[in-house]
Amino acid sequence: MSKKEKVTLVPKLRFQEYKNASEWSKVKIGKYLKESRIKGSKGNTAKKLTVKLWGQGVREKNEIQKGSENTQYFQRQAGQFIYSKLDFLNQAFGIVPDYLNGYESTVDLPCFDVDEGLDARFLLEYVKRTIFYKKYGEMADGGRIAKRIQVDTFLGFPVYIPDIKEQQKIADCLSSLYDLITAEDKKLSALRAHKEGLMQKLFPAEGKTLPEWRFPEFRDCREWEETTLERVADYENGKAHENDILERGKYIVVNSKFISTDGEVKKYTDTANLLAQKGDILMVLSDVPNGRAIAKCYLVDKNDTYTVNQRICRLTPRNVNGSLLYYAINRNSYFLAFDDGVKQTNLKKDDVLSCLVTLPKEKQEQQKIADCLSSVDELIAAQAEKIEALKTHKKGLIQGLFPSIEEVGK
Repeated sequence: MSKKEKVTLVPKLRFQEYKNASEWSKVKIGKYLKESRIKGSKGNTAKKLTVKLWGQGVREKNEIQKGSENTQYFQRQAGQFIYSKLDFLNQAFGIVPDYLNGYESTVDLPCFDVDEGLDARFLLEYVKRTIFYKKYGEMADGGRIAKRIQVDTFLGFPVYIPDIKEQQKIADCLSSLYDLITAEDKKLSALRAHKEGLMQKLFPAEGKTLPEWRFPEFRDCREWEETTLERVADYENGKAHENDILERGKYIVVNSKFISTDGEVKKYTDTANLLAQKGDILMVLSDVPNGRAIAKCYLVDKNDTYTVNQRICRLTPRNVNGSLLYYAINRNSYFLAFDDGVKQTNLKKDDVLSCLVTLPKEKQEQQKIADCLSSVDELIAAQAEKIEALKTHKKGLIQGLFPSIEEVGK
């Protein structure tokens, strides 16, 4: 073995029946893949497919306008391997699913028939690894990032593979885990849809003063009251913290990124220019056109932990259940109407405080609704954590099931 190449041809994790099997073999992808060039329709009539970025698979391409009649498309078959020449470095790889059999793409999304000696699912997991697509995508143009990874270049890339039965075992293992993650994702979507449905039932429709659903003990109580946010909350604009950011600090800086990621992306400081307390509602005031962060809110759960950045406002509820108010105004349609889809949306203090909300007068009813929705949020959070744990497990499996390859030279 040369000094330029250091290769471990046995993975850290190996199924019991292959513990004593031979090392993996180094081959070029082109040994097992052959490009398919079955002529199809022109761009104005083709049923098109596309490869999603970041390993999200192959999907039908939905177009608002028809393509050009001068562009040639090629038929694709279920089970073929496909990648994007332009988005190789964005993990745009996939396998054509059964329901897209006969759909078409241009030569910029080349498709390949896979020989029996290589499992297409195994190859897909192999090339989706960052260590593969980043290394070879950047090497393909002499160290510069190539604009396109051409077919000949792709077929010349080396891969390390075991015999076909071990490939299938690895592919089956990862596929079953992928299916489990997909099933759990569907449960998460169902929970979110359930919450959305509850919100529609538990809050009055526009122009109404009673919700469609009301807890039995409150059915004979007074109608809800429409009011402005100004009458039920105190407003304060956030302050700049950009010059006070630390790697670690006493306070979490609440900016739009923090709120839009539900607290996943954090910045820290030791300077609290506008401290938030438990029960405060923090709202995003600025976002790009058609953004998903405008008017998104964060309900503060701890005292003396968060400081509010500029372009975020702090709302402190008065004589109303803060949790209920949070659910009433979070991404409220009133605020979303300020987004014209063209220019950046910037909510002003008067815009926020003029928002109309319809709320029950009884504190007990406010609490009951807030508790109901909070319990669903807890289920959603637990389900999201479960999915993240499964994804982390899959990532670890992939690292262990494939050899660790470090190549200094070609």
